[in-house]
Amino acid sequence: MFPLGSVLFPHALLPLHVFEDRYRLLVFDCLDGDRRFGVVLIDRGSEVGGGDRRTSVGTLAEIAEAQQTDDGRWSVLAVGTTRFDVLEWAPDDPYPRAEIVERVEPPWSPGADAPFEAAERLVRRSLALLAELDEPAPPIDIELARDRSVASWQLASISPLGPLDRQRLLGLDDPVERMQRLVTLVGEECEVLAHRLAAG
Repeated sequence: MFPLGSVLFPHALLPLHVFEDRYRLLVFDCLDGDRRFGVVLIDRGSEVGGGDRRTSVGTLAEIAEAQQTDDGRWSVLAVGTTRFDVLEWAPDDPYPRAEIVERVEPPWSPGADAPFEAAERLVRRSLALLAELDEPAPPIDIELARDRSVASWQLASISPLGPLDRQRLLGLDDPVERMQRLVTLVGEECEVLAHRLAAG
């Protein structure tokens, strides 16, 4: 398990710079096994040193690329795959570990099409507003997958939301509810960004 200060969504990329000894070992073990590890959000505490409090819903990540430097650090690129629920945490020895159960992704519902389209418009508007504010953001014309189940997670991933809002989205199974929540959250963020832009 790799607790982080950010949320990983299915189908999203996760670049990692691994320097702590325990996570260097985790990378070795993953590469020797199925290349997968779990990512959960730290909702209190720090990524470094332990002693954090972790959420109970996370995403499995699969290592796509891994390069080790001369001093033993790792540059890792992983991809989010499926969500999971933590059943029980084990002692953090030699690194964080937990017993989990993977979630089965519900099929895409036609009822989610309209909120998906609304969410896409709002997310792209938010990216445009961020660009006008000279703040880092994904490109406005970023291409989404044709599969809306995949694209819905991509939208969540590029949206300008904080980690707690992202965690709430991650926990929602119903695609209709998830898209409606994304519309609400990004709509609120667009209002804030537009107000900042108008205020100069």
